[in-house]
Amino acid sequence: MSKKAKVLFSKDFAIAKVDERLYGSFIEHLGRAVYGGIYQPDHATADEDGFRGDVLELVRDLRVPIIRYPGGNFVSNYFWEDGVGPVAQRPRRLDVAWRSTEPNWVGTDEFARWCKKAGSEVMMAVNLGTRGVEDAMNLLEYCNHLGGSKYSDLRIAHGAKEPYNFKVWCLGNELDGAWQVGHKTMQEYGRIAAQTAKAMKMFDPNIELVAVGSSSAGMRTFPEWEAKVLDLTYDCVDYISLHQYYGKRKEDTPNFLAKTLEMEHFIKTVVATCDYIKAKQRSKKTMMLSFDEWNVWYHSNADDEKIMKNQPWQVAPALLEDLYTFEDALLVGLMLISLLKHCDRVRMACLAQLVNVIAPIMTEQNGAAWAQPTYYPYLHVSNFGRGVALQPVLSCGKHDTRDFTDVTDIDSVAVYDEESSALTVFAVNRDLEDAIAFDVDLRDFPGYRLVEHISLTCDNLLQRNSATSQAVAPKKEQTGVLDNGLYQTRLQKASWNVLRFAAK
Repeated sequence: MSKKAKVLFSKDFAIAKVDERLYGSFIEHLGRAVYGGIYQPDHATADEDGFRGDVLELVRDLRVPIIRYPGGNFVSNYFWEDGVGPVAQRPRRLDVAWRSTEPNWVGTDEFARWCKKAGSEVMMAVNLGTRGVEDAMNLLEYCNHLGGSKYSDLRIAHGAKEPYNFKVWCLGNELDGAWQVGHKTMQEYGRIAAQTAKAMKMFDPNIELVAVGSSSAGMRTFPEWEAKVLDLTYDCVDYISLHQYYGKRKEDTPNFLAKTLEMEHFIKTVVATCDYIKAKQRSKKTMMLSFDEWNVWYHSNADDEKIMKNQPWQVAPALLEDLYTFEDALLVGLMLISLLKHCDRVRMACLAQLVNVIAPIMTEQNGAAWAQPTYYPYLHVSNFGRGVALQPVLSCGKHDTRDFTDVTDIDSVAVYDEESSALTVFAVNRDLEDAIAFDVDLRDFPGYRLVEHISLTCDNLLQRNSATSQAVAPKKEQTGVLDNGLYQTRLQKASWNVLRFAAK
């Protein structure tokens, strides 16, 4: 007997309007993300600023709304002053986080120009590892003040007459982690974050600030870290961050594809902690979440350790260059669905990272830029997931894995854009053996028709792409049957699916 599933979407089951910054990304001064990634003056496609045109084209297609910069672990010992002014006069610094040499060819001004070309805003991070309030204030003045002061006039002298007006600022990075330069206790971090946040908002009360949350759900201090930090910062920050990466142990794909259950539990726990502090402080403000690092990351770990140990202090060594598989793309799609299902509280998120470093886009140093399998779910959700997210009423089979029970064979969510009368359904079939008959109840969308059914499928779960082969790429599926408000189709085994509907 063939497997069946049914999902109903209704405008009455709205989760929230999606903040487009949910589709953000991240570029850190790490590996070849900057040098050889976005910036390579001697590349055949380089523009007048040294930025690779082939990379910019792929990024523009993604419609990335906001990009976190410059780290990451890198920011916790970063001197932003090193990255401004005449490039020839900038110092070379040793980055102890990634045991590399930072030449400072790209800094705040260059990255602001690159983001403008990419159509993205900047999410700027300040160093609260080895620095503090004064330096954060100086950087904010440099970036956002019109002129007539020490640091704003310095920016103008460097060729940027107009302020950048960066709206979102991260108050450090992963300072709960013992690996972090300037690692702090929750009390130490909460205090410096509160001091910095208050000072920055005295300068500009309209900026949005992100406090550092736990580096993963597996941290020993989670969720006590969130409770203590928010107790000290609740009135002066706007978001608490979440970071989470998933890897694969042995050859257990079903368990790997179920890890979004853990991701959703992480989100719910942070939400509960935020609401506890809200109640404790008798506050009327609801704290929002910034999931500003998320991805699959495990392929390159052994190689990274060897490079940093045996070949330290290189400029732009090949670090964290995971070559993603088709099954990685399925999990990325599932993680995007999870973010959408919690977009009432997760307002921003950053796929970490964007180019070369655990990234959907890869480059050859003197060759092409190309899309990894994970590029495509990100592309689809960013382009078609603008509007109001709708809670699915899903009926389908379930299965158990090594670590999870009652895992649905299908996970799905929809986004409705009232302005364009578009409805897009995102769905992953986790079943590795069978296609599933999939019925979409559209009775709340009378007169709608299918525009297209896009799928990402591959017989080899471990298939990768390369500069010369896009073996994993989207394709158009055959049209299903629409009858009395019920759209009937099939989701291929182990597949990512985008069903786009529109009013006739």
